[in-house]
Formats: sequence, C-alpha cells, structure tokens
Amino acid sequence: MCGIIGYVGNRPSKDILIAGLERLEFRGYDSAGIALLEENSLEYVRAVGNLANLKRAASLNGSQATTGLGHTRWATHGGVTEDNAHPLTGCDDGKLAIVLNGIVENYRELKEELEAAGHAFSSETDAEVVAHLLETVYEGDLVAAVRAVYARLEGHFTFVVIHHGEPQRLVGVRCQTPLVIGLGKNENFLASNLVAFLAETRRVQYPNDGDVVELTPDAVRIVRAEDGSPVELETTEIDWDADVAEREGYETFMLKEIYEQPEGIRETIGDRIRHGVLVQDGLGLGADELRALRRIVIVACGTAYHAGVVGRYVIEEWARIPVEPDIASEWIYRRPVLDSDTLVIGISQSGETRDTIQAMQLARELGARTVAITNQMGSQITREVDSVLLTRTGLEVGVAATKTFSAQVALMYLIGLELARTRQTLPPGEIEFILDQVWKLPSKMERFLAGDHPIDEIAQRFYQEPFFLFLGRHIGLPIALEGALKLKEISYIPTEAYSAGEMKHGPIALLEEGTPVVVVATNIHVYDKIVSNIQETRARGAHVIAIATDGNEDIQHHANDVIYVPKSPAFLQAVLATLPLQLLAYRIARLRGLNVDQPRNLAKTVTVE
Repeated sequence: MCGIIGYVGNRPSKDILIAGLERLEFRGYDSAGIALLEENSLEYVRAVGNLANLKRAASLNGSQATTGLGHTRWATHGGVTEDNAHPLTGCDDGKLAIVLNGIVENYRELKEELEAAGHAFSSETDAEVVAHLLETVYEGDLVAAVRAVYARLEGHFTFVVIHHGEPQRLVGVRCQTPLVIGLGKNENFLASNLVAFLAETRRVQYPNDGDVVELTPDAVRIVRAEDGSPVELETTEIDWDADVAEREGYETFMLKEIYEQPEGIRETIGDRIRHGVLVQDGLGLGADELRALRRIVIVACGTAYHAGVVGRYVIEEWARIPVEPDIASEWIYRRPVLDSDTLVIGISQSGETRDTIQAMQLARELGARTVAITNQMGSQITREVDSVLLTRTGLEVGVAATKTFSAQVALMYLIGLELARTRQTLPPGEIEFILDQVWKLPSKMERFLAGDHPIDEIAQRFYQEPFFLFLGRHIGLPIALEGALKLKEISYIPTEAYSAGEMKHGPIALLEEGTPVVVVATNIHVYDKIVSNIQETRARGAHVIAIATDGNEDIQHHANDVIYVPKSPAFLQAVLATLPLQLLAYRIARLRGLNVDQPRNLAKTVTVE
C-alpha cells in the first residue's frame, strides 16, 4: 500500500519527489518522507499526516541534490510516528537509506541477529532490518549488497536504496509487490506506480520478481538477484497523457471517474465487438477447451468481488456452466479442489492485490486454467496467469473504485457470451441481440448521467442518518452489495446489504421508523418478489429508495423515492443500476464534508495481507 518514488538525474530532486508523492496519495498513507543525497551526507525530511506537513518541513531545505527517494507509508508494523516514517536508515544514517513497500515476514529473527551483532534500531518497523542488513554486507557495490540481502528476506516487498558512497545511483528490487521504471532523458525513475512520474516520462519498464534494478542518469541495468545474470526488459510507451491524473474541472477524482464510465466501457469492449460480432480471444482457450470446462471459479476482493458475483449470474444463465465467486483471502486457505477442467478468473483493478495474486498462483499450482482481469498492463497478476483481459479505463485515482468496476462487469458480459457461443447454449440471434445491447450501454450510461434525477434531494434528506440497508435479488444482489460498500467506504455510515429474500431471517430486526432502505428493483423475473420485500420494509416504517427501470410506474406505488435508469435487458441493468448508487454515496459523503478520494484507513492497492 505504501508509495515509492526514486529519482536520479541532473535536476534538483526534492520537488520532483514531492510531486511524485502527491500523485501517489490515492494509495493511502499516514506519514511520508524524502531522503536527499547531498554532497557530504544523506539528508532526511519526514512528517506524520498529510503531505502538506512534509511540504512545509521540506520547504526549509534548499537542497540541490539530484538523487533522492520519497515514500508514503501506511502503517503495518509500528505506529504512526515520525520515527517509523520512511526513508529508513541503519546505524550510520549519513550513508544509506531505503524505502520499502510490503512486509518482511522474517524480520524478528533478522532483528534479533542484528541486535546481537550490535546494531541499534530507531523504529518499530519490519523494514528497518533491510537497512541494517545492507550496511552489514555493503563492500562498495550496492547491487551486490541488494542481491545478498534479497536472498535473506522472506515475505512480499519492494525496496529501493541509495548510498552516499555511490552518488547518482539508485538500486531497487521487487518481490511480489509493485515496481516500475520510468525512462527519461539524462534522468530515470523508480516507483511503485507509474503515476508517480507520469508527468515526466511515459516510457516505462516493468521488472519481474527477483530483478535487481540499477539506475543512473544515463543508464538502466538489470540483473537477476539469484545469479547476477543480465536481464533485458521491453520498454512500453504509455499512451496516457499527463493530464489523465488531473481532475479536469471535476471537484474530485471520484466524480470525474464516475462520469468517465461510459468511455471506459467503450474502450474495454471496443475491439472485442466488431460489426456486431464478438471477437474475444483473451481467455486463451480454444473452442474444444471451452466446451470441456466443467466449472468456473472467480476470485477477487472488495469491489472486484462484486463484479465477480455479477459474472456468476451472467455466465450461469447464458453459458450454463457452474460458477463459484469467492473472496480471494478466504479461498486461498480453503484447500480448494481444482483440476484442468476448471477455469479460475482473478479480478484486480491494480493487478497487484496480494490475496488475488496468491489465489492465481495457487490455481496454477493445482492445475487449473487461469485468466486475469486487470486495469494495469504489466502488473504482477499478469505474470501469474495463462491469459489476461485488460479493462481499458485509464488511470483510476479515487480509492473507491467506480469506472474499473463497470468495465469489469462489461468483460463478464463478453466472457459469458463467448462461452455461450462456443458451448451453443444460446441461439445465435439472442447472442447478437445481447451484443448489440452491450454496445449501447455507454450511450445509455451517458443519458443517465446527463439526466435530472432526485439523487441530490435524497442525499440532502438522509446524509445524517446513522444506518442504511441495501437490498437486491438475483442480478440486483451484487449491485446492492456494491452500493452498500460505496456508501460505507466514503461516507463512513454503517450499512448492510442483503438478498431481499433474507429479510425475514434477521435483517428485518434492524428496521425502525424512517430507516432508509435502498432497493435495486429493476425489471427482472423476480420483480414481484422484490415488491413483496419492499412492502415488508414499509410495514416496519422504513423509507424505501428504489432503483427502477424507465417506464415502470408500478414501483411508485411501493417506494417512497424512485431513481430511474434506462431500459436494457435484465442482466445488463447491473451496470446501469450501479450509477445512481455511486452518485448517492458520493453526494452523501460530500454533504458530510468528507474527502471521497482518500477515505480514511483505505488504500487504492492492497499489496499486503
């Protein structure tokens, strides 16, 4: 979850590092710091809290140092203190500094060994052992020192180091957490996410686990940690403009990204539907292999898991194959039963979600076929699977996922249709009709987003409520789950989301006079059942806010408030019904005066368990 930025070049590095950290704020953090390689020693600036505190402290330093490291920390080992903020040093803090993302699992044994050898620790972090180990083995060659230390560490981590004895040099290594190289002119960058240097260069390389990266202003050299053998990496030209990380007139990144969803889906499905025909080869399986599949497992976390639940309904309905969505962090410890007739789909917007990556590694070990859905080309998960399907939404800065969710659902539609076509479980004419409707989804989303809806009025009436209940059935259930998650993560209001059919099995006890109940009541075959559930909540005094399909006047007899979404086939309403729930959560959070782009305690990318 921590953010890393390193710079080596011919320009003063301080402002470059701080600007990079600002672009990494979306990952979540509670402290930050920079280390600057000055002429006589390393100089450090650290601060707890918002980056504004670091900027104020750094403003007192008129450094012209052209090599440096920056870091935003999200506390795992040790409290939120300045001593625990990175960059971290060893016993001689003038010579060496590191920044680290991840967890060193064997740090206790290493720390005891180092303390017995006379090393004194100044922080409570697991990461500090890396700095002490480096100074123990360093003999004038920073790459050799990093290779030696890497061999001793257990866990999942990325670290970058600078040493006063080797000016204008950065050395970094990754092990199952993100690291990306930015290639400039007479300068180079290392970061945990390319957004950190996107304003400076769009030429990037993606190291693999165990790659030791050495950067100078004019060169990048990469070797394997195990044997020192040289590594050549492909250079990718990122087609995102630097402005992609700016709000472009929207008050927040989250609002901007809500409105970018139609374009995100267009880009995601664009070359996968040609002239009304599905062109979907990202599954990496031939027709005979698709027909031989006996089941599908979808593993993910958070919002991506909800997209996977949508996938279950769609694939089972269209392709008539059993689908099991599961939470990755639970699935990996269940001793799952898999074989070569099982397809495991892992969904991760960042491609660096630790639990989902572990799930895909396990799936391959057990002999299953694997596919990843991610928004990040070259990310870790893409290296752990047989095939990759990219969502193409561009950079998502807001911590609360919006446009990546709708794009993930769109890919679920295409996967379901590809399986249905190959397995001949839907008539060709029906597949063609559904494809046409998927193609029209972006324009329907735009129509909704441009329309006049009572969302602001509803938010104004309920933003101070202490509790919300969300209900849905069938395809509406994962949308209710996602709506509840959005509200709780950006407004901090406790919410519950249930299948409406479960109301009488406990949740109904939560209702009292005026309780806001949000119900996904779009036109599906269980609509009459949903109406009955609405009546049950109204009888207990609840205030029902229904998400319904255009033209459904009946719902007005049952709900207190109705937000209409455009008509579409039942399963495609999942994407459309998500929009009002995102906007409702957004408006409530803003009325409560909260920072929706950086919710407390949350990070955009969860790279540790």
